[in-house]
Amino acid sequence: MKKRTTLLLPLILISSLLIGLNFTTIQTGAGAPAIQNKNSHRKDDDKEEKKEEKKAVATNVKGGDRILAVLDKQVAAWNAGDLEKFMVGYWRSPELTFYSSNGKVNGWEATLERYRKTYQAEGREMGKLVFDDLDITMLGPDSALVRGRWKLAFSDGKQIGGIFTLVFRQLRNEWKIVHDHTSST
Repeated sequence: MKKRTTLLLPLILISSLLIGLNFTTIQTGAGAPAIQNKNSHRKDDDKEEKKEEKKAVATNVKGGDRILAVLDKQVAAWNAGDLEKFMVGYWRSPELTFYSSNGKVNGWEATLERYRKTYQAEGREMGKLVFDDLDITMLGPDSALVRGRWKLAFSDGKQIGGIFTLVFRQLRNEWKIVHDHTSST
């Protein structure tokens, strides 16, 4: 399965190039556009600055800024403990797919239930969410691939995280996640 997934993205990119689609990529992290801390004016602050969350700037990419807005709203909803609001970023359809190390989940309702069982069950905590190292590739005028890292920090000091790949589509003039592949690292 891993080999198939690894081969899929290059095939999509090559196929799209052959039919003439333009790709635009937005990246965060080293060497990519980022919103810097206004207080980081001294060279001594360079190490601290690198530790700060990097955020993509998507002003040059049609749709990219709106995709980032969806992700920002998801982080805010998660950190407020509101899973239903977090799920607004997902396509509300039985065709939504969510892949993780625990397997495949089909549908919006099933994905919400998975989040509830994992993060809101008795004795569980949602933690504080951060998305980092975002890379947005526009696959066309109404589709995009988003890759990045997620981190959760819990009140006991424990932290977990991983990587994700999201497929966004513009549906009824709104950007929605139609596929989510999230892994823990």
